[in-house]
Formats: sequence, structure tokens, C-alpha cells
Amino acid sequence: MQAVFASLILAAAVCLAGGGSARAAGNSETIEIPQGENFKLKAVLYRPEGAGPFPAVIGLHNCTGLSNGAGTMGARYSDWGQRLAKDGFAVLFPDSNGSRGLGSQCGTNQRSLRVDHERVADAVAARTWLQQQSFVAADRVSLLGWSSGAITALWAVRMRPQLQAQDGGPDFRSAVAFYPGCRRLFNAAWSARVPTLLLIGRADDQASAAVCQQMVSGARGRSARVAIQVYSGAYHDFDHPNRPLQERTGLPFSVDGTGSAHTGTHPSARADALKRVPDWFRQ
Repeated sequence: MQAVFASLILAAAVCLAGGGSARAAGNSETIEIPQGENFKLKAVLYRPEGAGPFPAVIGLHNCTGLSNGAGTMGARYSDWGQRLAKDGFAVLFPDSNGSRGLGSQCGTNQRSLRVDHERVADAVAARTWLQQQSFVAADRVSLLGWSSGAITALWAVRMRPQLQAQDGGPDFRSAVAFYPGCRRLFNAAWSARVPTLLLIGRADDQASAAVCQQMVSGARGRSARVAIQVYSGAYHDFDHPNRPLQERTGLPFSVDGTGSAHTGTHPSARADALKRVPDWFRQ
């Protein structure tokens, strides 16, 4: 894994040194973001063609991590990165797990990374780095998260966040959260300080659509614009480019408490999300 990142970092250094030189939209490069004295946050960047400045999106991976078991970037994230870059967005995916030498954080209740602390700090560091780049419109940096990464996105834009940037830069522009677990946020009386969209399946048995709807309803009137789209018949990971419906067991959280839940692509929900997400970020 380290060898793979080392080669990608070298390639990224060459690419970044080229400044505004021509590039194909959707190609990726790997960068490092200094975060404290002894830690560098690795991230994968997708850029549109041209010099910009472009609106930007920070993609927050789920508990599995940014890379798959073979050490390559997960298909969902590369698919979204390429699509959004071709749509005119710079997209940065912080690798919260891999940067700390951690594998999947899905199978334990005692997680090494907290969605409302370390991962929010990663999102803020990514935002700060993007806002320092000449190809990014500093006031148009948004958040996009999946599952546990979606929970992080919701904590990061909470009206009274536990961790805020100290650099004085513009706040996040907006946020989109795919199938987050909303119960703890709901109990904390969550509301958003920036426009926020939640996307979740009605059939999701890992994260409850009903609880997220209650959370969104409770935030109205004391929040920035918050909207939720619930897709009938869709399960967790419905936006994955090509995942057959399957059941997973041993999960730390599920709606019925058994630790079992389903995951799989839902073509019509995915098609709607592919249009709805960039439209939200353009506002």
C-alpha cells in the first residue's frame, strides 16, 4: 500500500508542478496535506480541464476506506470523481483510513477514527488545502459523503460544530450525505449552517430513512436549507456503479439490531442521484 502511494505521490508532484497545463478531465493525482507536526493526510484529486477557478467537492469515504482490498481506489469514488470533474468540479478524496495505516473501520464498535472528530478534522484540512489552490473557487467548496463519511459531513456542517477551521477561510458551501446513520445526530438536535441534501433508500436496513426524515423535519425553521430524497426500494450503496444486491453480516449497526443489512446498486435511484448531486452543488 505504501509503495502504491509513493509512486502516486511522485506522479502528482510532476502534475502539480505543471500548474495550469492541459490535462484530461477525470484523471486523478495523489497529494499530501500536512496536518500537524507528524501527520500528513493523503488524498486523491480529480481536476477538470483548464485553469479554473472551479467549484470543488470533498468526498468522504465510508468506513471501509478509500481503497479496496487490492489497494486501488474504490469504484464508487473513482466513478463520482471522474463524473464530477467532467462536470466542472475539482474533487478531493481524503484517505482518512489509509493515511493512518488503518484498514476497514466497519467491523468494530471501538473505532480508531471518530466521525465527529478526526474525520471532521480531515474534512477541514482538505477544505483549507483546496482554498489555497489557484484552480479552486475558495467560496465554493462543498462536502459529499457516503455512510460513515456522510455522518462526518453532517457533523462538519452542524450549526454548532465540534470542530471548526481556524484559518478564517470561507465555510463549506453546501453538503450532500448519502445514506447516513442519523440517530445520534437527531438526538443531538442537528441543524445545518449550509444547504444540505440527504439521499437514502426507503429499504435501507443499515441506516434508517425514517430517522433521517425526522432529523430533517426537526431542523426546519432553525437551519439553513435542508432537503431529503428517499428512494423507494433502494438499499445502502444504491449509487454504486455495479454492485449486485447482497446481504452483509457482522455490522456494528443495523436498523433491526441483528448486524445484518443489504447493499446494492439501484439503477433508477443512482440515475436520479447522478443528476441531483451536481445540481445541488451548482446552487
